[in-house]
Amino acid sequence: ILFDRSRKHRACDARKIKNKKKGPLLNDQSPMGVLQEKLASFYRSRWLVFVASMWLQSWAGIGYLFGSISPVIKSSLNYNQKQLAMLGVAKDLGDAVGFITGVLCEKLPIWGALLVGAALNLLGYGWVWLVVTSQVPVLPLWAMCVLIFVGTNGETYFNTVSLVSCVQNFPKSRGPVVGILKGFAGLSGAILTQIYALFHSPDHASLIFMVAVGPSLVAIGLMFVVRPVGGHKQVRSSDGKSFTFVYGVCLLLAAYLSGVMVVQDLVEVSEIVVKIFTAVLLIILVVPIIIPISLNFGPDQWHPEEETLLPEPQNKGPGKSNMDSDEVILSELEDEKPKEVDLLPASERQKRIAHLQTRLLQAAAVGAVRVKRRRGPHRGEDFTLTQALIKADFWLLFISMIMGSGSGLTVIDNLGQISQSLGYGNAHIFVSMISIWNFLGRVGGGYISELVVRDHAFPRPTALAVFQLIMTVGHVFIGMGWPGSMYIGTLLVGLGYGAHWAIVPATASELFGLRNFGALYNFITLSNPVGTLVFSSLIASTIYDSEAEKQHPFHHNIRETLKCDGSVCFFLTSMIMAGFCVVGAGLCMVLVFRTRIVYANLYGKTSSKRFKKLSQASDAVSSVESQTRDNFAQNKRRK
Repeated sequence: ILFDRSRKHRACDARKIKNKKKGPLLNDQSPMGVLQEKLASFYRSRWLVFVASMWLQSWAGIGYLFGSISPVIKSSLNYNQKQLAMLGVAKDLGDAVGFITGVLCEKLPIWGALLVGAALNLLGYGWVWLVVTSQVPVLPLWAMCVLIFVGTNGETYFNTVSLVSCVQNFPKSRGPVVGILKGFAGLSGAILTQIYALFHSPDHASLIFMVAVGPSLVAIGLMFVVRPVGGHKQVRSSDGKSFTFVYGVCLLLAAYLSGVMVVQDLVEVSEIVVKIFTAVLLIILVVPIIIPISLNFGPDQWHPEEETLLPEPQNKGPGKSNMDSDEVILSELEDEKPKEVDLLPASERQKRIAHLQTRLLQAAAVGAVRVKRRRGPHRGEDFTLTQALIKADFWLLFISMIMGSGSGLTVIDNLGQISQSLGYGNAHIFVSMISIWNFLGRVGGGYISELVVRDHAFPRPTALAVFQLIMTVGHVFIGMGWPGSMYIGTLLVGLGYGAHWAIVPATASELFGLRNFGALYNFITLSNPVGTLVFSSLIASTIYDSEAEKQHPFHHNIRETLKCDGSVCFFLTSMIMAGFCVVGAGLCMVLVFRTRIVYANLYGKTSSKRFKKLSQASDAVSSVESQTRDNFAQNKRRK
């Protein structure tokens, strides 16, 4: 209460100082001047950037539509499964190779990076559409791989700009921010599929045209809105309500798309009904704009000038790199420091480390010991990419990401062939469904992992291990091919795969800092092509073609594509991927064991359990005080 009152007084002082500096001539209190000020504040709002990033990401996940466009490419160009898998690997490489993206984002302005991404997307998939529709000569396989790579590489610009901008704007809420943004990227497959149904085109190649044009237009339209905004270091009291509102919109969007797909799959709907479905979808996507409007034009809008008078938070959180807190500047201090020091409260830990450091410096002054500066940062500080690459924690996170996201993306890329082998005629329903489960996995993964670290101060990879075990069950269901198991398998694999892209980037930012987060994130995304190269190109495609040849032993037409029928086509592949997911969960638990002290230091002071203990202690003190006052009053009356 005292803090709220003092904040209000400081806010009033800030407005007085601002008005005093402006003077009577510049202090325009006319309605037009107030409106201009509010519009400028609205444009600088970090929530406007977040909502615009959600819109950009909802069109940016073009790689997740590969399962829908791959049958068209396969039939038009007479590719076999191994050739189609090579296009899938090229797509995953384009989606993951972001080193050039990181360099250009540092050299170019944010709008320039988005413009480059839009141009790459239009060039790559636009040319693929021309080849598939026979408007240009057919290109060899390597050239098609280059076009798929270039087109999908535009997505890295959209992802990098959105994530870096919003993580810098919301440094205290990186788990929900990353989960929601990556969730909308995963949901883009279902959104684009629904918009594609609006055109009701019998030509399936037109979906490739929409993939080439749609994301490019959205990126160009938002390139001056999505950017880091300065001066937002404080945690607002309205942030919790705003994130709750966004989570509600996410759940509503997922439930609505699920219902629409079920209706369209079971009932033949008219063109008017499809237009109504699409219009409602677009309205739900626009709804989050209410947050920045209410914060800037409502009665309780926040003035940027008030923020400079607020005190900085005491705990600097993950990613700090200063030498003032509990920084260890001498390498010998790590050997001399007892292990129980890391478990002490922050103030006591700083005193113990400072005392031990002083003793080492005194010993060095008399020549009793030689000290040297420590090399490299510690966990939780700002790492460069080269410094992170020599750390075992980074490779544990990266390898577990390969096992989990690589196997999940293999299922997503081969959904068309998996559904056809199990007797399902329409693969679009599974592509849309796994996009929704992917979306819920990313949103839910960010929310659940945030509960794990905030409420219990457990390492965030604990949630990643749980989701990898969920993926294991999903792979088993897909491999068995039981009636209806395809629906359960896509549900579990989509949830697990989506959770990876909410948990792993947030974990990397906590362990290796925010300063070089763009480079670290783009390196982690290499796990997708590495995983699909192993699981899809080497394992799944080889087993599929082998089983297809067994089913067609007298087939001699090389140009005709072989098809495999039955659960045997992907049974062995699914079991192998399930085993690797179990190994990935084990690696996550090793990372949990190695980083438990780091997370205890980062979040132990702010966990809800600690607050509960403090509140219980304060309640006990209050009860003792009230009992003492009652006893004193009774003794006074007796006297």
